[in-house]
Amino acid sequence: QVQLVESGGGWVQAGGSMTLSCAASGRTFNNGPMAWFRQAPRKEREFVAAMSWDGAYTDHGVSAAGRFRISRDNAKNMLSLQMNSLKVEDTAVYYCAADSRPYRYTYSQRDQYSYWGQGTQVTVSS
Repeated sequence: QVQLVESGGGWVQAGGSMTLSCAASGRTFNNGPMAWFRQAPRKEREFVAAMSWDGAYTDHGVSAAGRFRISRDNAKNMLSLQMNSLKVEDTAVYYCAADSRPYRYTYSQRDQYSYWGQGTQVTVSS
C-alpha cells in the first residue's frame, strides 16, 4: 500500500519559519517529481513547489517563490518544504504529492500526481 504521510505542521506566528516533511512508503518515487500543494478554506488547491526526481529542476508557485524551499532525499524516500517569512495568508492544509512515472522535469498541475498525502494543517497567526 502506497502512503505519503506529512508531518511538521502546526501553529506559528507571522514572520516565523516551519519545515514540513513527507515520508513515502510502499514504493519509491525515484523516477518522477514530487510536490507540495496547499488548500485554504473555500479555495482551490494551489501549487506550492515541485522538484524533479534528481533535484535538478525545481518550480515554485507565486506564493512560495523566494520564501519556501523544497528538497528531497531519495535514499530516505522523503520530501521536505522549508517555509520562511510565513504570512497569515499561508494558512492552509499542505499536501504532499508524488508521481511514479519517469519524467525529467516537474509538474505544477495537481492532476499529474497520482499519489497524495492526507495533509497537514499550517496555521500562521498575526
